[in-house]
Amino acid sequence: MNYSETQNKIQNAQHLDFGRILDSSINMFKEVWLKGFLVVLMLVVVTLVLTFFFVSIGLGPSPSEFNWNEGVQFNTSYSSDFSLLYSLPQGILVSSISIGLFAGFYRMVKQVDLNEKQKDDYFFYFQGTYISKLFMLGIIYAIIATIAQMLFFIPYIYAFVPLMFFAIIFSNNPELTETEIVKLSFSIGTKKWLLSFGLIFITGILGMLGIIACGIGLLFTISIMYLPVYFVYRDVVGFEDDSEIMKIGTE
Repeated sequence: MNYSETQNKIQNAQHLDFGRILDSSINMFKEVWLKGFLVVLMLVVVTLVLTFFFVSIGLGPSPSEFNWNEGVQFNTSYSSDFSLLYSLPQGILVSSISIGLFAGFYRMVKQVDLNEKQKDDYFFYFQGTYISKLFMLGIIYAIIATIAQMLFFIPYIYAFVPLMFFAIIFSNNPELTETEIVKLSFSIGTKKWLLSFGLIFITGILGMLGIIACGIGLLFTISIMYLPVYFVYRDVVGFEDDSEIMKIGTE
């Protein structure tokens, strides 16, 4: 499916049912929670390693800037515009790895959803020509996120939804250019912004319930908040095979 076809489907997308997508996300989470846990765990480990690496070379906040009583707050530690720009190199690397890991996660979710032969390849997109594309997407993601944060709360909340679609768009359209992936992400993110934000917010609350289990449970549950964008994409754009399951909710 080329860029024009995908863009056309997004612009002509029909109404989607909030309750049905939420129910589908919960049911899918029951099937893929372990895969999601491993992706989140790998991302946490990578983030911690990169954080302490950049701190050690003087390109990050010093350990004294962390409030250890409340845990390491990656998103709130950088309170000033200078701090945000200072942490941009780390943000680019974390964003690139995050997009790659979740693109692989969505690929596995699709296999489960369409009853395809399953192969748990978490690093599927960390090879060949995908590497340079991941890095460029990471740069774009980090720059947009940084600028949105510098413009304070509301712009960041608005940009957050389209940014969530980077991985799912890339996962199903790796042949597209970085610019096309970004444009499609913002097209579907703005077209279905309220629906997507509501779904991410509700599943985010459900995912946060894992904190009850001494905090560590959060690693097992938080991946549920990444599933609504999969179903929004599936019902708006669909997949190449146009299977019947992806047409549910679009008719």
